[in-house]
Amino acid sequence: MFTALTTLIDRLDSPAIAEAGVIRWGCPVPSFGDLSRSRVATLGLNPSNREFVDERGRELEGLSRRFHTLSSLGLPSWSDADARHLRLILKSCQVYFGGNPYDRWFRKLDHVVSGAKASFYEESHMACHLDLIPYATEQKWTELSSQQRMSLLTVASDTLGLLIRDSPVRILILNGRSVVDHFEAIAETRLNRRAMASWSLPRRSGVDVTGVAYRGTVETIADVRLERELLVLGFNHNLQSSFGVTTKVMGAIRRWIKRAANKVTQ
Repeated sequence: MFTALTTLIDRLDSPAIAEAGVIRWGCPVPSFGDLSRSRVATLGLNPSNREFVDERGRELEGLSRRFHTLSSLGLPSWSDADARHLRLILKSCQVYFGGNPYDRWFRKLDHVVSGAKASFYEESHMACHLDLIPYATEQKWTELSSQQRMSLLTVASDTLGLLIRDSPVRILILNGRSVVDHFEAIAETRLNRRAMASWSLPRRSGVDVTGVAYRGTVETIADVRLERELLVLGFNHNLQSSFGVTTKVMGAIRRWIKRAANKVTQ
């Protein structure tokens, strides 16, 4: 993970990063939680800007701070970062859920992850969260241009494989259709799809949003060999942003994850 973080910091100076609206004064976020102790990991698109700023766009400080920045590390630029600074960044990742986590986002995901007997918040059943692009952007992912999104995915395409390869993660859970699509692209795979009636979201128009489950295994991500088989599970609803994701639907997703995860641990 130390090597991966060094690479991510070096890439902060790349033109693709500069043009994609990345919060360059904030550190890369290779993981939320302790990847080195996690058997289960969830996957999203990229860190929210709220990991670094408050609702007014001001840098988080003191007890509110979640991750390190140039300011918190006393650095004029990332090129001045040394091994000590990298260790501090990794530590902030490892202890994220014991500090000031963005619970508004993570609590819903933690509920379905518990189906795999894992949790972001319990050290005895550690889970962590990863992102396809470990850089926070000033704008939301959906507000970035297609060129910006593609540039970020290209720059960070090998990161996920490197992080998972050097970890104990055996189950990867994909949160939402966009994550599924991008994961399939970088892993050069197609996950099995299954319509799930109990996951459907009702709409006033009378046409429900169909729930879809994704499942498969991979041994390679972006040409990085994992040296093991990784179970990949996913759902098309983004738990935090899909309108109308009910407690009932989240419970159904959790039960499906539980059944699939049990086969891995047996």
